[in-house]
Amino acid sequence: MKIRLSVVAAVLLSLAACKESSAPGSAGASVPPAPAASPRRAVDPAFIARGARVYQENCASCHGGMAQGAPNWHIPGVDGKYPPPPLNGSGHAWHHPHAALKMTIREGTARLGGNMPAWKDKLADEDIEAVIAWMQSVWPAEIYQAWLAMDEKSRR
Repeated sequence: MKIRLSVVAAVLLSLAACKESSAPGSAGASVPPAPAASPRRAVDPAFIARGARVYQENCASCHGGMAQGAPNWHIPGVDGKYPPPPLNGSGHAWHHPHAALKMTIREGTARLGGNMPAWKDKLADEDIEAVIAWMQSVWPAEIYQAWLAMDEKSRR
C-alpha cells in the first residue's frame, strides 16, 4: 500500500506539480501521419481549429479557456489531489512525450488517484490528436522545441 501511494504520488507530481517550465521550442511541419512517426507541430488551421473547439467543449471547464490551468494548480487540495494544471506551456504537460499526453487524455488519471476523467469513450483518437495539436499551438516556440527533442528521444 505504501509503495502504491508512493508511485501514485510520483506520477501525479510528474503530471501536475512541476512549476519549472522554461526551456527552448520551434515550429515543426505537420500532424503525425501515423503513431510511429515523430509528431510535428500542426500547421493546418482547420485541424488546430478542430482542436480548439474540442478543447473548449470538453477541457476548458477544468483547464481554463486559454489552457491556463486552475489557480494554485501546483498545490494539492484538501483531498490531496492536484487541481488541473496549465496546458499552455507554463505547466508540466510539455515534459511528457506524445504517447503519454494521448494516454492521459484517453485514460484519465483516476486510476492514479487524480481527478481527470477518461475521454476514450467520448473523444475519437482524431479529436484527441487535434486537442494535443491545439495545445501545442499555444506553447511558446522554445517550449515546443524542448518538447520535440524530448519526445524524439523517448521514441528511441
